[in-house]
Amino acid sequence: MSGFMYGMMIQWKMDIRSRSILVTCYIVPLIFFLLMGGIFVSVMPEMKKTLIQSMAVMSVSMGAFIGMPPSILETYGGDVKKLYKANNVPLYVSLITMVVSTFVHLVIMCGLIVLLAPGLFGAELPKNLPIFFAGLGIFLITSLAVGSVLGLLVKNQANLTMIAQIVFLPSIMLSGIMFPQNMLPEVLQKVGEAFPAFWGYRLMSDGGMVPENIFYLAILFCVSGVFCLLLLKKKKSD
Repeated sequence: MSGFMYGMMIQWKMDIRSRSILVTCYIVPLIFFLLMGGIFVSVMPEMKKTLIQSMAVMSVSMGAFIGMPPSILETYGGDVKKLYKANNVPLYVSLITMVVSTFVHLVIMCGLIVLLAPGLFGAELPKNLPIFFAGLGIFLITSLAVGSVLGLLVKNQANLTMIAQIVFLPSIMLSGIMFPQNMLPEVLQKVGEAFPAFWGYRLMSDGGMVPENIFYLAILFCVSGVFCLLLLKKKKSD
């Protein structure tokens, strides 16, 4: 427990100085929300029913795939890793603290969207907010698990940026949050289903908390967790 608290202390200090966390978890999602929210409901008034879910998917995907992985790469590829070893803190503690920290930041951002969207754009609140936040939590932890794999697997910042964009952009374009998914060719619809955003969007929608929408996210979380354990074991031996 003392090792975990030490890791959390280090992580919060790093977050305070991290421009990446500020930009990807708050500034960019908030700007996107403020600019695109009005456009979406003007062009497609029916999006008032799903605007909150759409913006939550965008915020989570941005933070999990673009914001967190560079921090993981920096930690496990630099002096912070040596600091953990010198203080006999298990390497997995750093990953857990980053996941917990990013989780909290993104929940705060999504909470702001829930609070602001009805007043700014006339968006409809989810009918059952506890169920909505439960779905958000499942989607969030799955996306962060995938982001953790990216941060642990890729060893070069330039490559990580490229791969993160490859995961992020289809998550936004093919998930159905920008326009109805049935407008896409069938092959792109199938590609979109491979990304957690597709299922997270449906999970957070009214009536979407069903086993069908949870199953793929649960499998993806378990697979990502196994990969993280293997990659951490490899880094421990490096």
